[in-house]
Amino acid sequence: MKLIIVESPAKAKTIKNFLGKEYEVIASKGHIRDLPKSRFGIKIDENNVLTPEYSVAKENAATVKQIKELAKKADTIYIATDEDREGEAIGWHIAHAMKKDPETLPRIVFHEITKTAIQHALESARTVNMDMVNAQQTRRLLDRIVGYKLSPLLSSKIQKGLSGGRVQSSTLKIIVDKEREIKAFVPQEYWSIDTLFNKNIEAALQSYKEQKMDKLSITNAKDAKEIVETLKKEDFTVSSIETKQRKTSTPPPFMTSTLQQTASSKLGLSPKKTMMLAQTLYEGVKTPEGTSGVITYMRTDSLNMAAEAVEGARTLILERYGKEYLPKEAKVYAKKSKGAQEAHEAIRPTLLDFTPQIAEKYLKADELKLYTLIYNRFLACQMNDALFEQQSILFKSESSAFKANGRKLIFDGFYRVVGAEDKDKLLPTLKEGEKAELSSIATQQHFTEPPSRYSEASLIKKLEAEGIGRPSTYAPTISTLQARMYIDLKKRQIVPTEIAFKVTELLEKHFAEIVDAEFTSNMEEILDEIAEEGKDWQKVLHEFYFPFMEKIAEGKEKIISQKLAKPLGRNCPKCGEELLLRGGRYGNFIACSGFPKCKYTEQVESEEGEEKVLSEDEAVGQKCEKCGADMVVKNGRNGKFLACSAYPECKNTKPLNEPDQTTDVPCPDCGGKLLFRKSRRGAFWGCENYPDCKFISKFVPTLKKCEQEGCGGALAARTYRNAEVYECVKCKNRTPREEE
Repeated sequence: MKLIIVESPAKAKTIKNFLGKEYEVIASKGHIRDLPKSRFGIKIDENNVLTPEYSVAKENAATVKQIKELAKKADTIYIATDEDREGEAIGWHIAHAMKKDPETLPRIVFHEITKTAIQHALESARTVNMDMVNAQQTRRLLDRIVGYKLSPLLSSKIQKGLSGGRVQSSTLKIIVDKEREIKAFVPQEYWSIDTLFNKNIEAALQSYKEQKMDKLSITNAKDAKEIVETLKKEDFTVSSIETKQRKTSTPPPFMTSTLQQTASSKLGLSPKKTMMLAQTLYEGVKTPEGTSGVITYMRTDSLNMAAEAVEGARTLILERYGKEYLPKEAKVYAKKSKGAQEAHEAIRPTLLDFTPQIAEKYLKADELKLYTLIYNRFLACQMNDALFEQQSILFKSESSAFKANGRKLIFDGFYRVVGAEDKDKLLPTLKEGEKAELSSIATQQHFTEPPSRYSEASLIKKLEAEGIGRPSTYAPTISTLQARMYIDLKKRQIVPTEIAFKVTELLEKHFAEIVDAEFTSNMEEILDEIAEEGKDWQKVLHEFYFPFMEKIAEGKEKIISQKLAKPLGRNCPKCGEELLLRGGRYGNFIACSGFPKCKYTEQVESEEGEEKVLSEDEAVGQKCEKCGADMVVKNGRNGKFLACSAYPECKNTKPLNEPDQTTDVPCPDCGGKLLFRKSRRGAFWGCENYPDCKFISKFVPTLKKCEQEGCGGALAARTYRNAEVYECVKCKNRTPREEE
């Protein structure tokens, strides 16, 4: 028996379909050996050598046992993990878990999971590349050092639960710096002169009184008005007409970063979702010939393409679109951004016969969208450029010049596959020297806009340009920042939270290199040198660890705590210790100074910028509307609320903060007053006569009634899938709502 060990069960299943009965394929399910989660896991000996203390996690024990049992029966054991540094390290760990020498086991690699690729890999096995393993070990240990030593310091000085990381913190600084730039932005007023010549030709002001004019040249209404009054009195002629041909070059094939950016902008997919879908397409999906991987490896920063794949694309282009779409020679692309190529191919389809039209029968909706994007981009990169006719007309008067631009697509080239985004803007046929009519002229006030926040796509582009991280780290880094509540996504824009500023400010002051993009980029280059040139990885660790730990020790003593712990002058009702006002991840709160022995807490309410503490049974100056007794504060499992002090004779309760939402519409069931309520399941409208009347609606009801036969329920106005509708609170039938 021959045993092949891969990472993913889906990949194992696909490969098994290609091989005979003499092969057994098993998945390690990712990392089976790693640094321990509960402790630092790096040993420093008397010679200051840093040694990782790897172990098999409990959840991986069964997988390791199964691999060991199969390994005993196997004549040959192939390591077939992904061909990047992490995959090389996983293979090395698998060998150690089996108690085998990694350098004696055949190592096979492939960039696509097809029958041909697997057979070729088996014929050209190599051994584990220890330089790549050491590069990954260095990355792992560096991240462990920063994470395990810096995070506790942040938690102790700012707020519990914070974390720092080598790539994470430098990425956060980029986001925070952008927000600082936005906050410091001062809008500038400027005015535009909007014109139409010959009734339908829009033109922009190029010069006035021999002075070139750009967007910010006219800064006030007075100057704009003077220019307009002058131009109204002048005659215009067509000064010059230029027609040039311009090419739009074909786009390169996708690599990880550009795939994530394009999927975000065109398909609305997050980087995390994009990589999950790409993983599925790579590992294997159903095709007419059986299960197979339909794209190449999706974690890559390479633009190389296999010669046979390119030749297949050229043949298909010639057959499907004709010779005018096929360049004389195959196109080759070079990577321009920083960093080394961890894999050897760009992302491309593996089966050109598996067209998007055929794939529609086999793939899920989002899988098909992403596959179509990859398939079309690969074909497009081997097609001829698109050709445009660029037009410009210059209108001149005694004191000014206006320019009108237009363009016309004369050969669609690669747009035939990916679709043209720009619409033609054609200019009418005119002659030089002829008179031009100034049909309309007007001024318009504008203000400069602040720079845009990063989207997930633009942040990935920035990280790639700065050399921060690698293809496999972009999506996890953004996910980590979200999970740690350092950033929010609002309308697809990344907004840093208040705690992000505090963390970044502390790191900038005391750990500048951790948030410095150049330092992080240089470290990536050092990791590349370990992988490609065999640089001494222990020396790299040594040079980072000891200076860093000195800064950690210094920080523990010198960094002033930003934690809020203000004495309130009253004692805990449970244990008698003093109560403190503290700051937490979700805002300020009251806690006992005897924590963790006493875990008593209270909520805090803000009143005119000051902290106001409402203690239990405190009267709030409101009367019960049912019996007239005082309403007092009570503490329940969902927080504080108001309750009648005459309890249990009167059981009236209401929210601590009455919502602003009200309605004049009576209860459709009993005619009582409708109240806006909040519960664990969300906000809703309910009748004041509850529990006698149990009417409830998530949306505010109207006086309109449902026209469905036998229903007659109240209609509520709401937005459903971007459309304004009426929805029946009983039968949920929806009808379009016209604007009234």
